[in-house]
Amino acid sequence: MKSKDSNPQGITKEDQDYQGSRYAEVKQAVFANPYQTVWGAPNEPTLPHYKVTVKGVYEGILPGGKPDHFQQAAIRTVDTAADLRWGKDGKGFRKLIHANGVCLTGIWEITEDNEFSGYFKKGSKGSIISRISCGNTAITRGTPRAFGFAGKFYPTLDENHEGLLKPANFFAMDSISGNSALHMTDVPMTNGLAVKILGIDFADKLKLLRAGITFIRVDVKGTLRQLYQIAELNKDPGEVTNTPEFMCIAASEGHLTIDEADFRDELLAHIFDKGNPQPQRTLSFDILVSNEGKEDGNPVTGSKFIVSNWQKIGVITFDDGVVSYNSDFVLHFPHPPWRHDKNNPDTIARD
Repeated sequence: MKSKDSNPQGITKEDQDYQGSRYAEVKQAVFANPYQTVWGAPNEPTLPHYKVTVKGVYEGILPGGKPDHFQQAAIRTVDTAADLRWGKDGKGFRKLIHANGVCLTGIWEITEDNEFSGYFKKGSKGSIISRISCGNTAITRGTPRAFGFAGKFYPTLDENHEGLLKPANFFAMDSISGNSALHMTDVPMTNGLAVKILGIDFADKLKLLRAGITFIRVDVKGTLRQLYQIAELNKDPGEVTNTPEFMCIAASEGHLTIDEADFRDELLAHIFDKGNPQPQRTLSFDILVSNEGKEDGNPVTGSKFIVSNWQKIGVITFDDGVVSYNSDFVLHFPHPPWRHDKNNPDTIARD
């Protein structure tokens, strides 16, 4: 199934009609149209490799021509909350960055006492759908891969919960410039993005420049994604919102070392044996939070968030996964709009 690039990147009626979703329906959509019917089985096709191009992020930038697709996409991810975007033809929308990904599903669980509210509180458990992806074209070992971890979780462990729910979304990232780690599980990711322009090729410089300028124009702070959706999810009535400034997602100690060239194969191999459709193992990521940190450096020579006093408060445990067309083209992770005060919904920066 090929996506039609003519589908608009901006806000559609489908987005505007969103009232929530059901975990089972979103998961079912993600697992439909897998690129391989049984991952790793003989005679299965090679997983597709979508390129992140300069044309893709700059198309429509000149006045009087096509719509500015990248800016439309950036505005849509901030201003809409839809979990699935099928489009008018049911084929979804091409991702202009983070085009190649793998979806993992499982449980979000907070196991330790902490000061934060909502689904950061000890005892919170929810059903999670995550998409781990690369923000550039590179996806194989030996190339500088820019990993991202998008999470969407529902305040229920009942996968067949009948009512519509609005899940919390979060984003954890490494460096948009990429890194040379041999395994995705070697890379801890935070909600603060590291940026370095020096040392990357010219095409990647152009894409990085475009992304940085657009994100700042659309949502004030392009290098930090706030976490208040989690802190407000199922919050007790009258409870004061208390959101951590930083969150880190890091593979738990004791995980297997998987030597697969493609990070998508690496992650699926943590859960499956090739050619066997039944999950055999789980893959866990620790949830760490902190309120102590600051952005340091500059985007040219290198900027990153320096965070101290990380506190482990819980774990994400994945027990199923898929690489599918709908994961790459239909599944949508809205970005929480920037608040001047992360705990006050009246301080959203966008009009």
